[in-house]
Amino acid sequence: MGANAKALTHKIFTHLKLNSLSKAVSTLFESPVPVDISLYASLFKLCAARRAIIETRKVESHLLTFNPTPPVFLLNRAIEAYGKCSCLDDARELFDEMPQRDGGSWNALISAYALNGFADEALRVFLDMKRDGFSWNEVSFASVLGCCGSLLEIHFAMGIHGIIVKYGFSWNVIITSSIVDVYGKGGCLRDSRRMFDDISNPNEVSWNVIIRRHYDMGEEKEAVVLFFEMVKRNDVMPLSFTVSNALCACSRISAFNEGMQIHSFAIKINLVDTLVVSGSLIDMYSKHGDLQSARNVFNQPNAKDLINWTSIVTAYATNGRTKEARKLFNEMPERNIVSYNAMLTGYTHNYKWEDALEIIHLISKTNIYVDHVTIGLILTICAGILDVELGKQVHAYVYRHHFNFNLFVGNGLLNMYGKCGDLRSCRAWFYQMSHLRDAVSWNSILTGHAHHKRSEEVMMVIRKMLEETSPNKHTLATILAACANIFALDPSKQIHGFLVRCGYDMDIVLKGALIDAYSKCRCLKYALSVFKATASRDLILYNSMILGCSHNLRGDVAIDLFEMLKTEGLKPNNTTFQGVLLACICEGRVELGREYFDVMIKEHCVIPRLEHYESMIELYARYGYIGELENFVNKMPFEPTASMLIRVFDACHEYRHERFGKWAADRLNELNPSTPFKFELMDHRRMA
Repeated sequence: MGANAKALTHKIFTHLKLNSLSKAVSTLFESPVPVDISLYASLFKLCAARRAIIETRKVESHLLTFNPTPPVFLLNRAIEAYGKCSCLDDARELFDEMPQRDGGSWNALISAYALNGFADEALRVFLDMKRDGFSWNEVSFASVLGCCGSLLEIHFAMGIHGIIVKYGFSWNVIITSSIVDVYGKGGCLRDSRRMFDDISNPNEVSWNVIIRRHYDMGEEKEAVVLFFEMVKRNDVMPLSFTVSNALCACSRISAFNEGMQIHSFAIKINLVDTLVVSGSLIDMYSKHGDLQSARNVFNQPNAKDLINWTSIVTAYATNGRTKEARKLFNEMPERNIVSYNAMLTGYTHNYKWEDALEIIHLISKTNIYVDHVTIGLILTICAGILDVELGKQVHAYVYRHHFNFNLFVGNGLLNMYGKCGDLRSCRAWFYQMSHLRDAVSWNSILTGHAHHKRSEEVMMVIRKMLEETSPNKHTLATILAACANIFALDPSKQIHGFLVRCGYDMDIVLKGALIDAYSKCRCLKYALSVFKATASRDLILYNSMILGCSHNLRGDVAIDLFEMLKTEGLKPNNTTFQGVLLACICEGRVELGREYFDVMIKEHCVIPRLEHYESMIELYARYGYIGELENFVNKMPFEPTASMLIRVFDACHEYRHERFGKWAADRLNELNPSTPFKFELMDHRRMA
């Protein structure tokens, strides 16, 4: 090397020591002096590490200017640098112009495509490599297996696996870990686990892969077991991602004690300060409801990045602690749309509409891109405050910004129009989104019409729905509620038959809907049949059946059901007692009704509501127990309502009880002097 080249090399290394790659490469590029081959290799490596495309092109240009036939390995380093810089056209052009290639050239190009997400092209180059007479090696296999995982090309991967065994590379832990990964990604978890168990000395990457794949495939418990098995071996240190995956698995299956043990282990091995681990800890403690522990993790040094800020805000917001969530939100050094959505979610879940509107106002002042989640939350707010005009403005925004093809947003619009009672717009939008609607869409339009007592339209929608899609259980429960509202017995029977024929899981919700529909349609026999066929009955199902019997004047059956309910260990509630009091009314069981009313308070600690007092007044009044009626009214903890007084007034007329009747008339006149009541036994009538 001449003196000029030595001086140039020294100058370049001085720039590199000062961490100035740009000046180093510019010094080389402007010099007409060639330098040592090793310096070019070092510069290509630095350019790749820093993804410096301009500098990579300058180094290549200088190399080819002074070395028309440079060593192959240097051009391979240039291809690698172009791949790291995501300049695949440059990488391919250089590869195609190489006068000579070796296996490293092919591997560099395969890696470049694989690194940048062009898995299909990487596989094509892999096959061309063999056709061109070059043998595959460990690098080739590792790159192509990663591409098989990305494309879920499991059969191709199995073929590669066979070749790897044939070539004798099964000992290579990097390759075998890649096979474990690709099988796991493709859903072949058993093959993945078998391959992992065959690795004699799995490294930290192998453990990370098998734990992650179990977690991804819903085998969270096994993922946690594998993590503790890895820890027991003491011959490998887990990656931060491995700890994070194990914590996420604990979070998903509510394995809180195991999660705390992993937390302690992460502290011991100094991984708790890594962002990926701290983020998983915040998520785990938040889902368990331990917000203080989540906050303690968040307050650790190096834990406050944007993702963790958003996670802790979400934790407080979704747990109903919106004031603390808002305080943290206000302290955030920066925010993204996920942060705003977290606050909107918290406010909407807790029905704090004014606060939610304030967040929308804050979003409008920023340049942050609003996503489909934000639009859906805003539509939920419109539905919550019944502001259809604001909802229509959002609908216009949806069109302008091309959200109208998003199913989540489309369903949000349906829900908004339905809740706000604009059923015409609800139907119009429903038909417009015919190309993308799903079961949620059908549920929304059905619920909207049923909520506003438009059951006839519900039946029309049902017929069209059955032509287009298979309804889910929630949809069918909504349909049955609509049938109950319009006393449509035949459609109720048809839906029942549809449920049986199609093998639906007849859970308690569906059976309750059937019982309610049959009861309201005056078909108590069918309702009782559904009830008796239910093996595990809850209180809601009993309440539906008791009320159904009472409304169908089968109080005797309702009373029997009430006694059965108690023998099954269920504790009656307000609704239960309302049902049995109605049963006592239709059966004339005055003494039993009085007993139930007393038991409700003394034994079951159920505080009577207005409807219970009204039922007792009706029970005494209908069967002429005027003395008991007077005593009951006088002992009520509140003043009798106008409807109660009118019932007393009418009962006193019927059973000729003048004193109490006049008292009721006087109290009615106090409540409404404009239409006076006068008690006269001779005429047996009210006079104005």
